[in-house]
Amino acid sequence: QVQLVESGGGLVQAGGSLRLSCAASGFTFSMYSMSWYRQAPGKERELIAAIDHTSGITNYIDSVKGRFTISRDNAKNTEYLQMNRRKPEDTAVYFCNVRINENYYWGQGTQVTVSS
Repeated sequence: QVQLVESGGGLVQAGGSLRLSCAASGFTFSMYSMSWYRQAPGKERELIAAIDHTSGITNYIDSVKGRFTISRDNAKNTEYLQMNRRKPEDTAVYFCNVRINENYYWGQGTQVTVSS
């Protein structure tokens, strides 16, 4: 079955960097676009970055543009999110996501806390 496992979260000071990883299994990773979402306390889950599986084109929400970079390694079935110049408002649980046909699959999430 489809499985997504995030890792790399933790506590970081404002301005610092962190890289999240998402290990995927149970599907042909190279054939699907991947994305990252986050959910801050008391807020809805939001899409923050996505990467196309054929072109490699990436998209970001405005609040993370220029600070976050999404990437993927098809040989390792892994997606990454490099987060630089972190801000306190980046504090959230981060989830990786894949849509296969009409179904959305999620990892368990990884907590990222940015201290000011």
